Amino acid sequence: MEVTRLLHITLLITLLLYFCQAYNYETYFYKQKKLKYTGYLTSEQALADYVELITYLKSAIDGAKNSTVVAFGGSYGGMLAAWFRMKYPHVVQGAIASSAPILQFTDITPCEDFGKLVTADFSKESPECANVIRNSWAAIDSVTRNEAGLAWLTQAWSLCKPLKTPQDITSLKNYLVNVWTNLAMVDYPYPANFLAPLPAYPIKVVCSHLTEANNDPKPLLEEVFQGLTVYFNYTGDSKCLDINQQADSRLDDYGWDFQACTEMVMPFCYNGVEDFFEPAPWDFKSFAQTCYQTWGVYPRPFMAVHMYGGKDISAASNIVFTNGLLDPWSTGGVLWNVSETVVSLIIPEGAHHLDLRGSNPDDPPSVIQARMIEKTHIQNWIDEYSARYDE
Repeated sequence: MEVTRLLHITLLITLLLYFCQAYNYETYFYKQKKLKYTGYLTSEQALADYVELITYLKSAIDGAKNSTVVAFGGSYGGMLAAWFRMKYPHVVQGAIASSAPILQFTDITPCEDFGKLVTADFSKESPECANVIRNSWAAIDSVTRNEAGLAWLTQAWSLCKPLKTPQDITSLKNYLVNVWTNLAMVDYPYPANFLAPLPAYPIKVVCSHLTEANNDPKPLLEEVFQGLTVYFNYTGDSKCLDINQQADSRLDDYGWDFQACTEMVMPFCYNGVEDFFEPAPWDFKSFAQTCYQTWGVYPRPFMAVHMYGGKDISAASNIVFTNGLLDPWSTGGVLWNVSETVVSLIIPEGAHHLDLRGSNPDDPPSVIQARMIEKTHIQNWIDEYSARYDE
């Protein structure tokens, strides 16, 4: 009975933690234009806030004083969950860190790996599909050399705002980079609406439209638009394509943009050969200048590694890292067992934090098995911690 009661309280606390990390309070401050608070938008501050929350909950909830606390998180939340256990092992007894790219930093993970995996996801579905995307950049340049071409692409792609300037073309290409990346992240085996309402295996559906890589520029771009429609208008509710809205508008990313300009400096680069993106080297100087112009801060590319250890996490304990191999963020994840208590679970058919989503009849066997192993670890952490108070 005591273990059961502890488990119930544990689940209550961990659910509160999960929803607290999911609620982007950074964006709240930005939305309210209280920019004087941006200095608090750090992982270190977030973890300190969780310590305060847990301390309060354990004192305020009857019977929770000696309860086990387990942190759950996916993506940035997964990074926080892992770092929480590393920095405050006396507060949190274990962590499930899903799709947590704690190694996606300078001099740890090569900047080109992310784009390679995005490309591999599409190539696995259809090499021709990947080649359509690879050829689309030059096709855009060819078509938009004059005003007539700009007008044609604006109409052909049902753009909400007309293309007029070189900056508009840059914005369009940035939108495409994010769409192809997002599709790789959310290539779930069932319909979902994490970043946008999408069908099961959305890459497969997109690639069903991208079939003729050797087409002339305009026919090729018409194919690309059909693929884009799967992403931005699967429900049929969108009246036009807004290249300034890369995902569900409720998923505001201003807070993350600030953190990316301070401590979460994650290099990305593309060469157009091993990936299907337009060549783009990692340019830290330009990135830093943009951060200063936007936020008035300069990035500190080694800050997260210095605070949390980078690859050197051998002193940590009671962490389960999970990574889906369809997820491009897995390139910066922990893909090996660090020790007996810091373990890595690989989900070959998994996209971004699939294991933390609700169970579904179409879940692949690998994610079902991963969840069973996670439950075993959680139960062990509860038993170990509760045993201290049963003696």
